[in-house]
Amino acid sequence: MTNAGVHKKGTFNAQDAIDNIKKDPNYHKAGAIGLFIGVVRGETLDSEKESVQKLTIESYEEKADQVLNKISEELTQNPGIVNVQIHHLLGEFNVGEDLVYVAVAGAHRTDVFPVLREAVERYKSEVPVFKKEHITTKKGSAKEYWVSEKHNR
Repeated sequence: MTNAGVHKKGTFNAQDAIDNIKKDPNYHKAGAIGLFIGVVRGETLDSEKESVQKLTIESYEEKADQVLNKISEELTQNPGIVNVQIHHLLGEFNVGEDLVYVAVAGAHRTDVFPVLREAVERYKSEVPVFKKEHITTKKGSAKEYWVSEKHNR
């Protein structure tokens, strides 16, 4: 069972994350599953609100897998939590496509929601995943640049 990791686009989806949770031997203790799906936003967050055409996502895969698993394992230790899954996709993505899946199974919804939020915040700040935005400026010219996750919240 894979609790976390990076995957090439098209090799993993939201249902896979849910299926992995349901394979956990302790799944019978779960009363809720929370799922976060991060998708490609169609505009930048800066004041110019430039149009995003696509994203390229890369990572230092071995380290990303280690960090994602560490976060998942640590968060699974919280009271009432059965399993935490964090899966980030790699490749080129168009607006609206899925980028990341975070799934948390717990005894109660009140156990699940705070851990789901913490898992999302932690992967965004701790995992070596790199995002290049391909944009069209307000004046119509094409531009691309690497974005820091801390900048793009």
